[in-house]
Amino acid sequence: MTEQIRHEWPLFEVFVRAKRGLNHVHVGSLRAADHRMALHHARDLYTRRNEGVSIWVVRSDDVASSGPGDKEAFFEPSADKAYRHPTYYAIPDSVPHI
Repeated sequence: MTEQIRHEWPLFEVFVRAKRGLNHVHVGSLRAADHRMALHHARDLYTRRNEGVSIWVVRSDDVASSGPGDKEAFFEPSADKAYRHPTYYAIPDSVPHI
């Protein structure tokens, strides 16, 4: 039966926010029949000791990500967007560490 469930139920990625104001962090994955079941299982598995204030579950099939071959296209600075460089802005003396 367990083998059958593994093939039928989709995989969900679980994200938990530890405190208000912080980002959600990926904490693991689980299998569930639907989003509602995934939320309940995520609560039971990842927030048993009041570790979180918010849970997100997302089907793994719906997660899109860049790959190692996309590094240059996604993360290299773009020379044609000069407005992003601070040399075009006057920085007040009262602003530290820029």
